[in-house]
Amino acid sequence: MLKVLEGPSLAERTTLRLGGRALAEVRVTSRDALDDLPGVLQRLGGSPLMLGCGSNILAADGELPVVVVSVDMDDAPTIVGETAEGVVVRVGAATRLPRLLGQLASWGLSGLEGLAGIPGSVGGAVAMNAGSYGCEFGTVLRSVEVFSPDFGLADVPHESIEYAYRHFGLKGCHGWFVVTGADIVLRRGESAAITAAMRANYLKKKSTQPVLARSAGCVFRNPAPGVSAGRLIDEAGLRGKRIGGMAFSEVHANFLVNEGAGRSDEAFELLQLAKEIVKRRHGMDLTLEVKILSWP
Repeated sequence: MLKVLEGPSLAERTTLRLGGRALAEVRVTSRDALDDLPGVLQRLGGSPLMLGCGSNILAADGELPVVVVSVDMDDAPTIVGETAEGVVVRVGAATRLPRLLGQLASWGLSGLEGLAGIPGSVGGAVAMNAGSYGCEFGTVLRSVEVFSPDFGLADVPHESIEYAYRHFGLKGCHGWFVVTGADIVLRRGESAAITAAMRANYLKKKSTQPVLARSAGCVFRNPAPGVSAGRLIDEAGLRGKRIGGMAFSEVHANFLVNEGAGRSDEAFELLQLAKEIVKRRHGMDLTLEVKILSWP
């Protein structure tokens, strides 16, 4: 079924804890109801916003002309086969990444250890091609289950998927789509070694990134190979820079953190300041990695 909620707060649905109210939220609780989704969205108006855990979103305050679409189906990770490439695992979009990684480690399946410490969902990891420590979700994708008005509910094979750095798309799909699940291919390994690698990656991340803070992860893309956006922001003198309740993290300058009472306008002001100073000092344009809803 589809469950419609009126006026959800994006501050309550994003890890930055910022943002105003959407027009509505549509929660998809069964695949049988997906055919009704286009009509419901048309009736509600606004642009559809596919939202998992909200870990890469910066939303403006106020009333926002969007309708949140979230997948609320508890499809636990399941081994569905094995090919010459590896073991095939089917997982639902709503599954949290930490849960998936824990299950993979217990099965002795390797390939996503670098994602340890990322708080998002599988759907979000697919849609943003989540990556860390040389690991990208797109590289293990065998197929993706999606729903779109273009072709309904379908399993899209790897060769019809377009992915790059923090980008995911479907060939031949020209409108919106929602990820409902994925088949991924992993290598067999030793459970203890995989668990140890995940723990080491998490501890490294914890020591170099504000993983427990209210943040949306890295806010800018690295502008060139070997050039760190965080280093450029740091050299611009903005590490720890605060405006109101928002700040560039003292731990990692490319993380924008909400210190408790932050506002979206303060976040936008900090981002604009960083873009201007880095451009002036280094001649480089910083491109946003975080997804913006309604830049003022």
